[in-house]
Amino acid sequence: MKSSKKTMKVFEDVKINVKIKLSILWATLMFIYIYVDIFRFFQPGEIQNILAGKVWEFNITQTWALSAMILMTIPSIMVFLSLTLKAKTNRWTNIIMGILHIIIAIANVIGETWFYYIFGGIVEVVLCLLIVRYAWKWPSSKISTS
Repeated sequence: MKSSKKTMKVFEDVKINVKIKLSILWATLMFIYIYVDIFRFFQPGEIQNILAGKVWEFNITQTWALSAMILMTIPSIMVFLSLTLKAKTNRWTNIIMGILHIIIAIANVIGETWFYYIFGGIVEVVLCLLIVRYAWKWPSSKISTS
């Protein structure tokens, strides 16, 4: 009697640690920030504004540059911190910084008329929502204490 067993190919689905997911989301967010800022240079008149010392409505000063650098340092450092902080601190840091950057992304698109910038802002919000969601649903286990 002949056996009629068939084999089926099953793809391996590796579980990714929440720390790695968060770190990758922060890195992805940084790429979007960078591309949105680079594409801004292609808007008509933007280079002339920069040469005249203006970015959006702001004068380019040391204070403006330092503020922008501090703002972008947060997600940059979060790439590292998401991998290295202890779980409880990591969870809350990602939730707080994720919410902060949702507010920043929304504030940045207020009054914007260029679709690439609005799209970039939407992507930034979605990435930050994912950061907050993964941090909020951080895996946990119960331990018994006696």
